[in-house]
Amino acid sequence: QEQLVESGGGLAQPGGSLRLSCAASGRTIGSYVMGWFRQAPGKEREFVAALSWSRGITNYADSVKGRFTISRDIAKNTMYLHLNSLKRADTAVYYCAAGRWGAGGELQSDYWGQGTQVTVSS
Repeated sequence: QEQLVESGGGLAQPGGSLRLSCAASGRTIGSYVMGWFRQAPGKEREFVAALSWSRGITNYADSVKGRFTISRDIAKNTMYLHLNSLKRADTAVYYCAAGRWGAGGELQSDYWGQGTQVTVSS
């Protein structure tokens, strides 16, 4: 059983930056693909980015490609999402997830974190 705990959300101005963290606990974390989803008010949850823990292979949604970067610190069992050049449309609750590669290179999730709010506003 994997446990995922997010942190680092908050308020940022358009064009600004934030860094989200996801601390993972569990014995088999190395076998998972991990990533981030987000859900804006009134919208469905959508895939943002994913990373294979063992090999570091990454994939991004087109909407964040070139602005967001997913990374990991293996020693700390922690994954990060670096959000740059933020837009108001990036406002959402961001969820950390762990699972496996699914269709189209997205993440098919087995475990979820509790979510962290990101608000982009001037």
